Amino acid sequence: MNKISMTRRAFVTSASAVGLVGASGLALPYYSRANQRPAFTHGIQSGDVDATSGMVWTRTDRPSRVMFEVSSTENFANAVRLAPLDTSPASDYTVKRLLTDLASDQDIFYRMVAADLADINAVSEPIVGRFRTAPASKRDIRFAWSGDTAGQGWGIDETGMKTYATIAKHTPDFFLHSGDTVYADGAMKDEVDLPNGDKWKNTVLIDEKRKVAETLDEYRAQWKYNMMDKNVLALSAICPTFYQWDDHEVLNNWSDSKDLTADDRYTEKSIHVLAARAARAFHEMTTIRYELSEPGRVYRKIAYGPLLDVFFLDMRSYRGPNGPDMQETMTPQSRILGEQQIKWLKRELANSNATWKIIAADMPLGLVVWNDGTKKVGAEAVSNGDNGPAKGRELEIAHLLRYIKNAGISNTVWLTADVHYTAAHYYNPDKAQFQDFNPFWEFVSGPIHSGTFGPNGSDMTFGPELKFIKAPTAEQGQNLPPSAGLQFFGLVDIDGATEQLTVRLMDRDDSELYKVTLDPVRSA
Repeated sequence: MNKISMTRRAFVTSASAVGLVGASGLALPYYSRANQRPAFTHGIQSGDVDATSGMVWTRTDRPSRVMFEVSSTENFANAVRLAPLDTSPASDYTVKRLLTDLASDQDIFYRMVAADLADINAVSEPIVGRFRTAPASKRDIRFAWSGDTAGQGWGIDETGMKTYATIAKHTPDFFLHSGDTVYADGAMKDEVDLPNGDKWKNTVLIDEKRKVAETLDEYRAQWKYNMMDKNVLALSAICPTFYQWDDHEVLNNWSDSKDLTADDRYTEKSIHVLAARAARAFHEMTTIRYELSEPGRVYRKIAYGPLLDVFFLDMRSYRGPNGPDMQETMTPQSRILGEQQIKWLKRELANSNATWKIIAADMPLGLVVWNDGTKKVGAEAVSNGDNGPAKGRELEIAHLLRYIKNAGISNTVWLTADVHYTAAHYYNPDKAQFQDFNPFWEFVSGPIHSGTFGPNGSDMTFGPELKFIKAPTAEQGQNLPPSAGLQFFGLVDIDGATEQLTVRLMDRDDSELYKVTLDPVRSA
């Protein structure tokens, strides 16, 4: 492909990105009258981009044949045309594909046009997106991360999901969505009364968001709702999203032991039925790659050049049942990652030649997240809250941390979300009950557009030192709306020359709250 013809920042502000409609001069097929044409209903996405490939996604309003063009220039000169793909009701008219054989460190422009399968001459307007492939050599890298979108009843107001727009201003190479990508259990109302007498108004609302999701279509609608926000659409058009999931893609704090018998919101009482529908919707509506060895798998590694590997964990699918979490031995019931995922992670970490190994975990390691927040009992995350030697799910994490130390694996950094505030933790074995590990950092961000909560208590099994926190005060209370400003994301910059990694914790108004630069440990 040709050299980059347009900067990322220029494309962000172009009509192609903001309007989600291509403006190139390439000859296009005949257009029928507007009311007869198919249309793209929820924008365009890219994701799971590496040095030579990347996933792209869109959705049409009817059965359509989607034509694809790929180019290294915004005007689509010398574009490569790919074989078309068809949409159908079976996948809710979504389509996604892996673009391959791409040049490394290259801006990639992709364009889609849809033809009505019932009238192949009825052709849509084009839709255009872009992403940048990972480098094959050392260069500066920037990415953002956060989690928790449209939770606790806070949906799309007049401002929209502003934090997405703030992230877009930084033109990251990719956005890592650390779980709770939707709130399938978060029914919304048109208006919410605020303590100060104001009202929050969900100016955009669909029927599927007025109740908890139970059917496959209702789960699909959770993502379609988020993609009705102008800021989400604009970021997706110019920045790949790397997705992982947590609990709210299904329902709050779900595990195999979840009992819905007394929950009147649900007519479907089987957590297994709901989880299966939610998982199918998750894979249909996002750009996550398919893993042939385990279709539906969420954990994976994305290699992003010689400076960065990202390891996405799934702390939900293979866990034992939520409970006291005080087992003395590691069993399937006391695991949170599961035996196969742990084997995979150890192998991939050991084989990684990247300078930095980012471990994307949907829940923090040392914060106490109760399964029953009212009674403060049961473990929902890793920590059991007893501040003692490793027990329960902590056993699996202790095993992993010991392995990382003994295998000589350096420069691991954990990024997470889930708790709806932002913090920086330094895990110090000298302060820990379990001490057989090397020190490491964990950074917490979110919510990106949900209620703000916290702070959570710390469990000293792994010795977390709190270096920074921004959370609601006692006077502010809990479940603050996005309009209160306590919406957070993180930025990670890796310097291509020094290989230093800098983490900044940011709020939705783009204020820098905390910054730390980490020097890489050099191999002997």
